[in-house]
Amino acid sequence: MPEKHQIVFYPVGNGDTSQLVLSQGRRVLFDFCHRPNAESADTPEIDLKKRLKDELEAAGRDYFDVVAFTHADADHIMGSTQFFELQHAAKYQGKDRIKIRQLWVPAAMVLESATNDQQSAEFVILRQEARHRLLESKDILVFSKPPELMEWLVPKLKERGEPATARDHLFVDAGTLVPGFTLTADGAEFFCHSPFIKHCEGGDVIRNTAALVFNVRLLAGNNKFDYLEIGDACWEDLEDIVRITKFHKNDDRLAWDLINIPHHCSYKSLSDEKGKEETQPKPLVKELLLAGKQDSYIVSCSKPVVDVKESYDQIQPPHIQARKAYDRYRKEVKGRKFLVTMEEPNATKPEPLVFDVTAGGVSWTKMALIGAPAIVASRPSRAG
Repeated sequence: MPEKHQIVFYPVGNGDTSQLVLSQGRRVLFDFCHRPNAESADTPEIDLKKRLKDELEAAGRDYFDVVAFTHADADHIMGSTQFFELQHAAKYQGKDRIKIRQLWVPAAMVLESATNDQQSAEFVILRQEARHRLLESKDILVFSKPPELMEWLVPKLKERGEPATARDHLFVDAGTLVPGFTLTADGAEFFCHSPFIKHCEGGDVIRNTAALVFNVRLLAGNNKFDYLEIGDACWEDLEDIVRITKFHKNDDRLAWDLINIPHHCSYKSLSDEKGKEETQPKPLVKELLLAGKQDSYIVSCSKPVVDVKESYDQIQPPHIQARKAYDRYRKEVKGRKFLVTMEEPNATKPEPLVFDVTAGGVSWTKMALIGAPAIVASRPSRAG
């Protein structure tokens, strides 16, 4: 059977949940946003808990190999503490909870002391889980190692009679490959673009800025394909990523066959000005958009982005001006399509967006269950 990876985006409204299913079966889930109202048949958002459990059951498993929370905002963690088994307390275990073999979190998620208006019970529980796993040196990777985090960690290691370097193997720096995955063994590798140490300095953590950003490189046959998985980065963060990546001559890690655009198609991920008709991206953000390859796809994890008069004055994302900008540069690189999770096949009952990655290229495919045979494929894929 031909080698095939899949990348799946779930329709959860203005929120993020996506999954990478590697050809050999390993599964990486990025973020989790289950809205309680989605359990009703009358709402367009997907019942994420049921969908993921059905997919895991079909694959004969009760776990994800990796669950990566890009940051701790509600639309990236909602419902997670009722769905996943957590190691730090018995009350979060059993009862058919889904296991996390390895948890990936930005340093901010371990370190952050949120203000009351940012605080949520779920954030506190996940912070406890991340801290527990880090202290137990078990089933976690933390991205970035700012001094403030070490000021918290080192005294606790000393209490345990362990040296200050005892957890160094659990930290991953920006500009490096994530351990545990290789192109040879898995057909996949993860290059960490962000966060940087500076994102947690001074005690004032901005979650979107300190979020996880990856280049995911996939090998299918003899061909390599690139997926950019971006949290809710703003334009300043993306310009930092482009600038630093180019400085270290890792320009190839900016290229993309598929990109998950940040912040639900907000103009703030392109520029500080929305624009009347169309957002004009900042220079380095424009470079990132022009790094798209021929036949590439852009995905917006958001509500429908509708081109009607009222949309141009809309304050909250998605922004039609941003969509027009993304579409402009997609066409310039001869990309295939701009897709919105809450629009396909229609806005009334959207289904997950599924992309197959094979030796022939990246193609958008309509599926029944993730891992099931394809029902309808888009146009034939193309290597590149």
